[in-house]
Amino acid sequence: MTKKLLAVTTATATLGVLAVLGCSAATASAKPAASEAAAASTAAHMTAFTTDDGPTEQVTLAGAVGDYGQAVSVNPDGSVNPEHDSQLELRLQHGTFRLDIAGIDKAFVAAMGSRFPTAPATCSGTISVTQRVAVVKGSGTGAYRGASGDFTLTITLDEVDKPTAGKPCDGSEAFLNQTIITAGPGNIRF
Repeated sequence: MTKKLLAVTTATATLGVLAVLGCSAATASAKPAASEAAAASTAAHMTAFTTDDGPTEQVTLAGAVGDYGQAVSVNPDGSVNPEHDSQLELRLQHGTFRLDIAGIDKAFVAAMGSRFPTAPATCSGTISVTQRVAVVKGSGTGAYRGASGDFTLTITLDEVDKPTAGKPCDGSEAFLNQTIITAGPGNIRF
């Protein structure tokens, strides 16, 4: 019984060492130098969110761009745009670049129609639109100088509205809570 326990312990330890060495070797060989990674990999994913309809969102980019910061709705001159109908400037830790969001905003407003599509029984609703969004040429600064490419973004709004006593919800009510998430894959080069 002692020999069996020793054999099992030795085999387990050997497998553990091989697994660690295998993972270390795979990690080391799969991780190219920073300049090679930037040139070879352009796939990125963006997620931004807000809990109101203001011009600023929290944003995270992963993949070819590993960075985070704020996404601010701006006009081409850089002034804040509370209507969200022009550009989205990603103000990240290592620089900035902008996305042309005019088309996706127009599609989002069209999906809203004249009133938010609220379910009368729950006084809540959701809207989602997807569209290709290009990086604005010449907008990159810092590590993103010369950025180009695009993202296929989906904007999703989930909202709970304030019911009016004695009336079914019809989308004209003020909201109690909302979450707006903008997310999707893209390809970016710099």
